[in-house]
Amino acid sequence: MTDALRIVGLEKRFGKRKALDALTFSVPQGSICGLIGPNGAGKTTTMSIIAGFLTADAGEVDLLGLGPFDPTKHAGKVGILPQDAELPVSSTPRQLLNVWGRLQGIPGNRIAAVVDDVLGQVLLGERADARIATLSHGMRRRVTVASALLGSPDFVLLDEPTSGLDPAQARHLRDALGSLRGRTTVLVSSHNLAELESLCDRVVVIDHGQCVREGSMEVVTGADREVTVTLAAPFPSGRGPTVTLKLTRDDPRSLPEATTDLLRELIADGARVASVQPGSSLEARVLADTGAAR
Repeated sequence: MTDALRIVGLEKRFGKRKALDALTFSVPQGSICGLIGPNGAGKTTTMSIIAGFLTADAGEVDLLGLGPFDPTKHAGKVGILPQDAELPVSSTPRQLLNVWGRLQGIPGNRIAAVVDDVLGQVLLGERADARIATLSHGMRRRVTVASALLGSPDFVLLDEPTSGLDPAQARHLRDALGSLRGRTTVLVSSHNLAELESLCDRVVVIDHGQCVREGSMEVVTGADREVTVTLAAPFPSGRGPTVTLKLTRDDPRSLPEATTDLLRELIADGARVASVQPGSSLEARVLADTGAAR
């Protein structure tokens, strides 16, 4: 699969502090990838360099096969949502998106329909002509998300896109982003790991400016090789509340086959199965990878 983003040996210092330390990872075309790490790990610095807001001290960035971000090469191809995006309060969402759409190169005869479409995606159609000053924080955040999705770019960078959104709005936005899978490559940074686990098909975990893990969501969480069965009390002799199965590399069985064998064995022992959970949560994996669990 072709990489939409390739980062090799990226380095960035702010004074004596090294924010990025030979950071290397890639994002396959058409994937929705979560960029994860604790505060200070280098996520926002990485996003800013990809977007062209900052210049790296060393390393390579190849975005959509066109090299580092260049407004002449990437015009209309990249959508960006910074972590802290301020809006002109005297304008309306429709006015702003019309201007930004023209800057993206959307033809004048299509701009109105494109703006209406993206406002609908973020549930702002009814407030399209309200002044930004009258909108709540969550609504303003949705305007900035709409700006990143405007014109169906090939690559979208989103830094904390659901910040300030209520649960229903956040779920709607996740659904909208999920619909882009396979058509648009999305790199999204968030501290809401449960949200990323439900949305992303790939994960990059960084800590202290380095990539400590990357891969598909299934591989990172162990859902391809591990399952935990929770039992209901009372437990059979010699059994505890949970039983974990981990496939070895030389096990010829698939995980579903091995899980079926384990369930048959447990039921034969008189166990009552309460739940079956493939892998571990993304949160547990990230805490282990970044040392935050200690």
